[in-house]
Amino acid sequence: EPPPGRITRRKSIFAEAYNPEEDDDETERIIHAKSDDQRQRLGETVSNIFLFRSLDPEQVGEVLDAMFEKRVDVGDCVIKQGDDGDNFYVIESGSYDIFVGNEKVGNYDNSGSFGELALMYNQPRAATIKATCPGSLWAMERTTFRRILLKSACRKRKMYESLLEKVPMLKTLEVYERLNLADALVPRSYTDGQLIIQQGHAGDGMYFVEQGSVSIKMITNKEEKEISRVSDGRYFGELALVTKKPRAASVYASGNVRLAFLDVEAFERLLGPCMDLMKRNIVDYDTELLQIFGSKANISDMR
Repeated sequence: EPPPGRITRRKSIFAEAYNPEEDDDETERIIHAKSDDQRQRLGETVSNIFLFRSLDPEQVGEVLDAMFEKRVDVGDCVIKQGDDGDNFYVIESGSYDIFVGNEKVGNYDNSGSFGELALMYNQPRAATIKATCPGSLWAMERTTFRRILLKSACRKRKMYESLLEKVPMLKTLEVYERLNLADALVPRSYTDGQLIIQQGHAGDGMYFVEQGSVSIKMITNKEEKEISRVSDGRYFGELALVTKKPRAASVYASGNVRLAFLDVEAFERLLGPCMDLMKRNIVDYDTELLQIFGSKANISDMR
């Protein structure tokens, strides 16, 4: 671990390469001790950083473990425009001015994160960031940053590729289209009985069941009845997106469930080739409702 105190930089690291396919070491894990309070605050900050939103809880824990504290004084240059990237930083406290050339273009005040672009794309630092008061940063060095993010992205893609291969509807997609879909999925976990979708709410996305099963229930005549169950390799929530009407049913976790969520924007961008098939499925749902409720309950009308 670099000694706490003033910022130091490394040079000539563009030659560093990381291939997630070749990294089979699941045991290597860098851990820097933190108090419970520090870990909680850092966890809340990391949860708001776009880069880390697709990580599962175990991977987020690895991110928190790998970060170490850097203290700064007034005038310290945290990163310098044109330098190689060494660390990714999350602000614990302090104020930091952002310069491009000699022009101040912004400021961080006791919150925020910076430094990821140079690490991700092997580019020199695009700006200079200077501390304007004593403060503290949480840092993650370059190789760990790339390993956690790139390896998790690679693992996630492989995991979701195998999931999506089990979905008959997606057979119509080209291989590259399924890869794009795998990259767009976000993991979500639910416990037994937890509400996933609320009948009457707007459709914000659809779900693929990775592990476990869910119960789909509909309220009609003030009574909620189970319509069906959906388990591994199947999907739900797409009908509100196809019809652009509110959710026709509620969905609850049946036991612990792991899902992959696709937001409505990605749905429209990536699943166009499957739209006709999804529309045909609406007729099948209508038939199922007729059997359950004893009367025609047209889903497309209810939505």
